[in-house]
Amino acid sequence: MTPKQTINTKEDSDIKWLSESIKKKNTITTLKASLAKIDSNFTKRFIKNEAIEHLVHLRSLATDEIILHLWDANKLNNFSDIALIAVGGYGREELHPKSDIDIMILLKSKISKQFNESVSNFLTNLWDLGFDLGHSVRTLKECKTESRKDLITITTLMESRLLSGDKNLHNTMKKNIKPNVMWSSKNFYAAKRKEQIERHLRSDNTAYKLEPNVKLSPGGLRDIQLIGWVAKRHFQVNDINELIEHKFLTIGQLKRLNEGRRFLWKIRYGLHVIANRREDRLLFDHQKNLAEMLGYEDATYTLAVEQMMQRYYRTVMDLSRINEMLLQQFEEAILLNPNAKTITINDSFQIKNGYLQAAHDEIFKENPSGLLDIFLLLQQESKVIGVSAYTIGLIKRNLHLIDDEFRQNPKNHRLFLSILKAPQGVTHELRRMNLYGVLGLYIPAFGRIVGRMQYDLFHAYTVDEHTLFVVSNLRRFALSRFDHEYPHCSKLMQSLEKPEIAYLAGLFHDIAKGRGGDHSELGAIDAEAFCLEHGMSKYSAKTVAWLVKHHLLLSMTAQKKDISDPSVIHDFSKLIGDKLHLDYLYILTIADIRGTNPNLWNSWKATLFYDLYSLTKRALRSESENPIDRDQLIAEKKSESLELLTKLSIKNKEITTIWNLHKEEYFIRYRANEIAWHTEKLLHNDNCKNGFIDIREQINDESIQIVLYTPQSMRTFVATTGILDGLGMNILDARIVPMNNDFSMDTFIFINSDNINQIDPKTLVKIKSKLSHFLENSNEPKIQVSRRVSRKAKHFSTKPEIIFKLDKNNNRTILEIVTKDRPGLLFKIGQVFTKLNINIETAKIVTIGEKAEDVFFIVDKCNMPLSKKLTAQLKNALIEYITE
Repeated sequence: MTPKQTINTKEDSDIKWLSESIKKKNTITTLKASLAKIDSNFTKRFIKNEAIEHLVHLRSLATDEIILHLWDANKLNNFSDIALIAVGGYGREELHPKSDIDIMILLKSKISKQFNESVSNFLTNLWDLGFDLGHSVRTLKECKTESRKDLITITTLMESRLLSGDKNLHNTMKKNIKPNVMWSSKNFYAAKRKEQIERHLRSDNTAYKLEPNVKLSPGGLRDIQLIGWVAKRHFQVNDINELIEHKFLTIGQLKRLNEGRRFLWKIRYGLHVIANRREDRLLFDHQKNLAEMLGYEDATYTLAVEQMMQRYYRTVMDLSRINEMLLQQFEEAILLNPNAKTITINDSFQIKNGYLQAAHDEIFKENPSGLLDIFLLLQQESKVIGVSAYTIGLIKRNLHLIDDEFRQNPKNHRLFLSILKAPQGVTHELRRMNLYGVLGLYIPAFGRIVGRMQYDLFHAYTVDEHTLFVVSNLRRFALSRFDHEYPHCSKLMQSLEKPEIAYLAGLFHDIAKGRGGDHSELGAIDAEAFCLEHGMSKYSAKTVAWLVKHHLLLSMTAQKKDISDPSVIHDFSKLIGDKLHLDYLYILTIADIRGTNPNLWNSWKATLFYDLYSLTKRALRSESENPIDRDQLIAEKKSESLELLTKLSIKNKEITTIWNLHKEEYFIRYRANEIAWHTEKLLHNDNCKNGFIDIREQINDESIQIVLYTPQSMRTFVATTGILDGLGMNILDARIVPMNNDFSMDTFIFINSDNINQIDPKTLVKIKSKLSHFLENSNEPKIQVSRRVSRKAKHFSTKPEIIFKLDKNNNRTILEIVTKDRPGLLFKIGQVFTKLNINIETAKIVTIGEKAEDVFFIVDKCNMPLSKKLTAQLKNALIEYITE
């Protein structure tokens, strides 16, 4: 039974009060006040956790009271051959606080001018009351015509409900749009299925975004409504409950559908209350408040908002599974041939109409391993297009068979590894295993991260969805048809003898999130135990565990350390050990970052990581335990640079003159192509007393690189960061390298702050103009930062951290600042450095979601590491700024 059949809502005290209030007070002002009071009362009842089904129906009933009063007040009940009809969600009697109110005035034929004036007054009254009104005035003929050509119209009218007027007229309209007249169940299903596919595509086919749409995302309320619409069209039923009689739905499935809808209704209702408008997106703006409103509380390792969102994601996953099964069942009944030939694969499975199905009801009880074997068969049978609805339901009903005994069965171990080693369909079947609930039961630790969100801006997906994206990225590296995307990664991946090691590392790298402690170390323990239990060699198991434990190592080294420093490369290569571990870690790192957030990966990171990979591979080739020889490194860079400059017809004597201006450090910290670029520019600008500026695109044509040759006294870091930030740029890297002639060669690499790498040429001209003006006038520019704190970032806070380390090898201080990212952050930090006469050698700028994790390699005015006194002064000055 539906909730409205079991609850006498007309006897509700608020509804009775509203009805009496309307009779006494009938001006728009008084009606508005009555609506406000009833709305407030419903909100209080929602907060007290009253049944949500009751509340959405009560809202519909309250709306009926107001609309019917105004219908009568405008004397529209005096006209014959008309009907006032509720359609859409209002027709279903399902209204949330700010739902739109859809009505249709149905006419037998066109009516008088007097009627039109009354209708106009009626609609104006509703707008004056603040209703978000959707309305139409149609004749029977117009309804029939519009419904025949428009899917949205036919869907809306299928859910019509008579409010007032001619019942026969309404019945005639319903008769005119039946499947035997238009939109047969076959055509309706095909059109609705296409509509759903397009809608899911707009959500990137995932329900696991951090700001999902509770109505339109996969597994959302629209998917539940779709089941109802198709059921109504095919079986001519009025409620999903009736599908049980048609054996299209079990009592258990109906219960899960109702529970899922109930939870999503609570989310949507709460969103409308908090936002005070129609809002179906679970925005960061509302998530914390909504979690509190629904009674969630912070736990030791999990925030209240994370608990609420995990339940949301698990709910929509379950609803997606039911949706797939029921729609598949409809497809088989409506579109497919029930008498199609059955192809037997083995004793357990067969193919019918292209779908894989179990041979009989007891198959999984007789052979529990079939719960894994079915996914291997899907990989092997290229003609299979999916799993039959009957079999999906059977899998769900037999998930309890995946217990400790099942997980310890060597046959199942072999099946799971075979799925990972299959030449095709690895990612697809892992996703299907996750959707059907098999993966989280076979690997219980994975089950605990299903639907788990991390409340930050860095991770764009839930942990399980991110994990499967990582495996998907690794698979793309392994398939030659994707070689054009990441050629170097593809070459490495396809050369690996055991790619399953990479897939397992991808599966386990984040599996321990949410437990407390270091998730990398805890995950490594889980991974090694899993691999050994599945019969993998100790070496392979330890390799997977090592990758899980160190999966952040390459990324953090590249982004936070000075990889131009040979000692950094030496220390890193010692941790890596050999080229095989380097290859695995490199491809895992890139797959991980690309699967974390679509906006994280750019060609600057690609260049940075490849540089670290190349330098480490070279270090590993050397048998020496000493760091890479600086002289040899400098000689090689000069040789490469010379080759580039020779092609430009620049003479060796001129090159030597320019290179004599540089200290050895310069050749360590710049690439050969940068050295050649700088040399050419210095030759053409040797008479500029204040130096020069040049801008070029990176070799990868994405990020922009700017070089400033200026007197050291000008301190270009403050001016450049201020100007770039003020024009909406995001700085990725800065190097300040002093020369022998009291000048410095400074480079900055940047992209747009929205991570869209194409920068308007006019903006580049403006940047160059502002910096040129700075060079000419030697004054610190007035900064006007156009970039604002993003809507999402406003809802996060970051505990500030200031960390100092001594870099003995390079006789300098390393400063790491962790704080909330904000406009003008680097500019302000630069001003602090200037005030204290601190010089920057290199800056590694890392933005992780809402958080800035910037590393500065600094010295005092005498080019020495900071003293204790100066360190304390700097720390105090920075704390004063970043805690403002």
